[in-house]
Amino acid sequence: MDGDSAFLCGVVEGFYGRPWSMDQRRVLFQWMQQWGLNTYLYGPKDDLKHRLLWREVYSSDEEAQLRTLMVEAERRGITFVYALSPGQDIVFSSASDLSLLKRKLRQVSELGCRAFALLFDDIDHSLCQADSQVFSSFAQAQVSVTNEIYQSLGEPPVFLFCPTEYCGSLCSPSVSKSPYLQTVGEDLLPNISVIWTGNKVISRKLSVENLSEVEAALQRPPLVWDNLHANDYDSRRLFLGPFKGREPELRGHLRGLLLNPNCEFEANYIPLHTLGTWHRVGGEDGKEEWEYCPERALTTALQDWMEELNRPLHAGRQGRQAETRSSGSTAQHNGSDRTSGFRGTIPLPVFPLDPSSPPSSPTQTRREADTEASDAGQKRRCHQPSPGCRSEAGGGRAPKTPVRASTGGKGALTESQVRLLVGLHYLPHEHGPAAQKLLQDLTWLKSNCHAVSANGKKSAPEKMEEWRGRACRFLSLCEDIAELHCSVVGGANRAVLYDLYPYVWDLRNTALVAKAFIYWLDGRVMSDSSALGSWRNCFHWCGQSTGVDQGVESEPWVFKGGVSGEVQMLLPVGGSTELFTHPPPLFPTSRLYNIRPYHSKDKVELYRMVRQLHLRTQAGLESSAHPDLIGDRCLGACLALCPEYSFVLEDELGCVGCVLGIQDVRSFTKRCQASWIPAMRDKYPPRAGSTHGNIQDLVQQMQEDQGEYPDSLLYHFPSQLRLDALPELVDVSVSRTLLTALLTALKANGSQGVFCEVQPTDRQRLEFLTKLGFLEILRGEARSREGVVMGRLL
Repeated sequence: MDGDSAFLCGVVEGFYGRPWSMDQRRVLFQWMQQWGLNTYLYGPKDDLKHRLLWREVYSSDEEAQLRTLMVEAERRGITFVYALSPGQDIVFSSASDLSLLKRKLRQVSELGCRAFALLFDDIDHSLCQADSQVFSSFAQAQVSVTNEIYQSLGEPPVFLFCPTEYCGSLCSPSVSKSPYLQTVGEDLLPNISVIWTGNKVISRKLSVENLSEVEAALQRPPLVWDNLHANDYDSRRLFLGPFKGREPELRGHLRGLLLNPNCEFEANYIPLHTLGTWHRVGGEDGKEEWEYCPERALTTALQDWMEELNRPLHAGRQGRQAETRSSGSTAQHNGSDRTSGFRGTIPLPVFPLDPSSPPSSPTQTRREADTEASDAGQKRRCHQPSPGCRSEAGGGRAPKTPVRASTGGKGALTESQVRLLVGLHYLPHEHGPAAQKLLQDLTWLKSNCHAVSANGKKSAPEKMEEWRGRACRFLSLCEDIAELHCSVVGGANRAVLYDLYPYVWDLRNTALVAKAFIYWLDGRVMSDSSALGSWRNCFHWCGQSTGVDQGVESEPWVFKGGVSGEVQMLLPVGGSTELFTHPPPLFPTSRLYNIRPYHSKDKVELYRMVRQLHLRTQAGLESSAHPDLIGDRCLGACLALCPEYSFVLEDELGCVGCVLGIQDVRSFTKRCQASWIPAMRDKYPPRAGSTHGNIQDLVQQMQEDQGEYPDSLLYHFPSQLRLDALPELVDVSVSRTLLTALLTALKANGSQGVFCEVQPTDRQRLEFLTKLGFLEILRGEARSREGVVMGRLL
């Protein structure tokens, strides 16, 4: 390739986070050759010897790795550009630093590299005292060093310079009037290309007009470092959409365009595939017209990606032996991942051979230890919603979704599922059709829930039917998201699973909460005259694009979380980020979960579940005791007096958890003393000669459980909850999601705080809540009688 004249189009590995592996880069070069891309820039920010330790030369092993990459790139017809980022601590006037910089680049040059880049992005825009005595400006210092390095390397045909003002929003006062850019344009040697990202760090569009202004200031056509698909600024966002917002005619005003894509390698198939299509359109051979349609390019890429998704590949595209092998300069930096969010928290060899189940453990077999229970062995599926939009609960008003046969995620991903996956993780400034529909429906359902409120004015039947019909469509889409999660986990391509799993898992959990909330809204939310108004006006943004449409000048990182974040903000507890942000489970499972409001017919199943939990930890209850006793004590009062704040967690086998809430503890205690406790005395009367005295003890404890709480506690935390889940529930995030569903309902009806009472002697429960992260979620402590009470303002 003629480096002096060819349009440089390809990939820059320049993100913050774990660098790609050697195997992944080899696959990248294969993709690039196949799709007509010709340039790769090596500059991962978290490669220590690229940025932080730029003065250190490579070891012999690291040299071998770099040489291998260069040879592979050359074999594929790809220009390998080696980049160095010395700007954080270089002293431009220091002869020693300049000598070390030349030594480092000379070492790479001797390995066979013929293209280089010096990057001065994301650094302090000032000179140290020593430099200020030698150079008149920051720009002059950078240009002087860059020119000298360029000449010392023999003026290679490809040499790139990234300025500190690398986009329009960073230029002061503007692109055309920036003294910094004027110095770069005038003093930088003419054959050195200048990197530019557009009007913004992440530009929605690139226009000929804006690039012409940049070209005039730099006195040369810029090379675009395109951050359209970069996701290192938000660990909950992924971008699978097509290359978009850059017309092919821009090529006449550019030296080249390099895409800085997702940190997760496997997420870049469609972005790079469509970039290749863009590059081929209007090529020098003139065989194709100057037209590029992102939607057509996406369709073609999706068809090719379908084959890739269903290939049996290992995580990281490595064999088992390769996973433990050192990868030279890259391997030593794999531990430098950011710890915030969930990016980079899953080690490679974590996925079991059977994706539907986690590794076996003594507690793994459901209910095997509970043969002494009266209903042992009677495994059945929990009550699933029947087709249609009506329910037996809530006066026959709760919206329902159709029953679906569970696929267990065992089959290949379908084209509709892949389109859903892409549509939910589209572009930083624009949602795909599925995400738009999800957010628009949730916004509408929330804003119009007065049509089905519990105590509002009677709404017209057509309004109620409209609400429930739209709720059914929304719930169906949430089920599609859950099944997509299962299919990704159960897919053959473990490399794709490794990279995409945290994102589909995060959206699955958020959709579970949203679905439970919509179920709950029908017939349970209070009228507009209540505290409901405090959350109906909460901040949200959706529509054709993200919040950038409301403020075009904003960078995408202003709006955190992507679709998951927007759904979260539309919920009453959307501001409680700790409820939604937590690490994914170590062992993914393709088990389908559902969270829904309690139905009266769930009582038997829930009583059986808490009795099993009690039998596992307590040896004092004889098997002949009344089978309802434990359920009555733990759940009975809540299910009888405030069932509208009870939620059930179920999987494909049955109920695995529940959460019960009391919206107003003061009024609940009075009602309990007036009706529930007398009913329990009648149900369990003392009998002469009974050998089960502990039954009467438990009945007495029921009354004590409803004791008085301090006013100082109830003033701040008027609501109470109880959470139970079987220990076989390996994915504790689902329990957190169940908890969030209840907090959402309590907040929607005006609660400002909630507490949970745990007896110090109940060690299993304390351990479960600790594992769940409950102690971190409900911050603040108070003491009531002998129990420990934890509360948190919602």
